[in-house]
Amino acid sequence: MSKMFVIDPMRCNGCYNCQIACKDEHCDNDWSPIALPQPDTGHFWIGVDEKVRGSVPKVKVSYIVKLCQHCENAPCMEVCPEAVYRRDDGLVIIDPAKAKGHRELAEACPYGAIFYNEGLDVAQKCTGCAHLLDDGWSVPRCVDACAHDAIRFGDEAEFADELAKAAYLMPDRAEKDKPRVVYLNLPRRFVAGMVRDLEADEVVIGATVTLENLATGEILTKETDDFGDFWFEQVDAASYNLYVEADGYLTRVVEVDEAEADVNVGTLDVFESNE
Repeated sequence: MSKMFVIDPMRCNGCYNCQIACKDEHCDNDWSPIALPQPDTGHFWIGVDEKVRGSVPKVKVSYIVKLCQHCENAPCMEVCPEAVYRRDDGLVIIDPAKAKGHRELAEACPYGAIFYNEGLDVAQKCTGCAHLLDDGWSVPRCVDACAHDAIRFGDEAEFADELAKAAYLMPDRAEKDKPRVVYLNLPRRFVAGMVRDLEADEVVIGATVTLENLATGEILTKETDDFGDFWFEQVDAASYNLYVEADGYLTRVVEVDEAEADVNVGTLDVFESNE
């Protein structure tokens, strides 16, 4: 049965063990006919995309593991079918002998997962550690090195219960390419802030904060914690109205645009009602 990778960014803590393990396995090691040695620098057959989101003090860091998607309809295979093949287990391999001089392979990958080794004059990428699998290993080195199960590898049937909620790295290409790498809990937007009674110079605990999606009408509600903070996590990239309500205070309304980035609305001051 065809193998696949399942990656959960929420489990990743940015340790880079996967990247280090890949380097350890492939740098200075010739695994022909699967792969020639990976260069010490410049190639990341598996990499971690680290992104700082929000602004101080409401900051999160997300880590998204990226590698060859081992597509069923691989774009690299389309441009150079004589140099790229798919194994029975579903792994897509660039033949290191037949790929010599075919720079177009690296240019064809929309995921940026294929690199060109100038020294060896060959296109290279993640092989899923096919040489290890053929030697009896059950998983690639990156999976073995991940202490938090952020990267998993196995038969599709093993992940059947999770695939319904899985997503793709590039959703607009998923139907065409049919990637064999899927993602759970890909980072979405967050809205965060703090509510303060300006006159008392104290945070407001237990204030009701409502987030209204202006496009869909969806309503989300939170209460401020013991520090006056609130967080709305994993929300859509959209425009919102944010309402702050608390007993004895005037309602505060703020417009929030999440289209381009996560938003820290900062300190929202509320004022006591005279009623």
